[in-house]
Amino acid sequence: MPPDPLQHMVTRFAPSPTGRLHIGHGWSALMAMDMARAAGGAFRLRIEDIDGARSRPEHVAGIVEDLRWLGVAWDGAMMAQSERLAHYESALDRLRAMGLLYPCFCTRADIQAQWAASASAPHGSEGPVYPGACRGMPAAERAEKLAALPHAWRLDMAAAIAMAGPLDWRDAPFPYEGGGGRALAADPGTAGDVVLARKDAPASYHLSCTLDDAAMGVTHVLRGADLRSATPVHRLLQALLDLPSPLYIHHPLLIGPDGKRLAKRAGSIALAELRAAGVAADALAADLRAARFPVGISLGQA
Repeated sequence: MPPDPLQHMVTRFAPSPTGRLHIGHGWSALMAMDMARAAGGAFRLRIEDIDGARSRPEHVAGIVEDLRWLGVAWDGAMMAQSERLAHYESALDRLRAMGLLYPCFCTRADIQAQWAASASAPHGSEGPVYPGACRGMPAAERAEKLAALPHAWRLDMAAAIAMAGPLDWRDAPFPYEGGGGRALAADPGTAGDVVLARKDAPASYHLSCTLDDAAMGVTHVLRGADLRSATPVHRLLQALLDLPSPLYIHHPLLIGPDGKRLAKRAGSIALAELRAAGVAADALAADLRAARFPVGISLGQA
């Protein structure tokens, strides 16, 4: 009998260095760490810093400072996406060779105009779906534009689904209580022809996250419920690139007093400001583990 791929649990926390962490990040990191520790597994840290326009080195230092103050300790070296650009390009080359990528020259304004010109913009799991204007572009025109214009690379979703065949992914409820979860049918087609690389970023979240989770040996992905809709796309990329598929657990998001999910700009609940105000880290960690949050902040729906 082959070994159980989930026998040694590996979880991760993967923040973007675009601001200081708030208590929602702290809660998520504690949950992922505790889940791995309870199973005798490993907890890893990844910094998703390939957004050159928003990522800042000082925020990386702040993330490390905030996590250590809260008592979050990770195993092994911290991974930085900015050091993995060659891996993303290699995956893009492989998908191009499979005939599954095409360059897209449309600006946001172009896409909005295409939606406006149609009777109704088709909506999928991630909002309005790309109309596909560049998908069937003649080869000569495509070559001419590639040489002169900035572009993104999109996945030809229909061709990718046809190549991969029917897929499912494993889902477990939060809080995770063990087991392999349930199999859910993956329907990545609802996302449309997703972008896998942009002119201003070497890899999209879909591609970088999928490759990095595999490289880190992640077996259990604990992440926010807002990313559930991305899971079928990640499952498709795993199949196309011969990568393992982890178990997914999507936790509720924290909701602020205004009824909206917490954001990094909400400084009043930033971990750094709580620390500066004299809040004890061990007491805060105990409260977060017990799902006790500051007044006005509550758990949303998973």
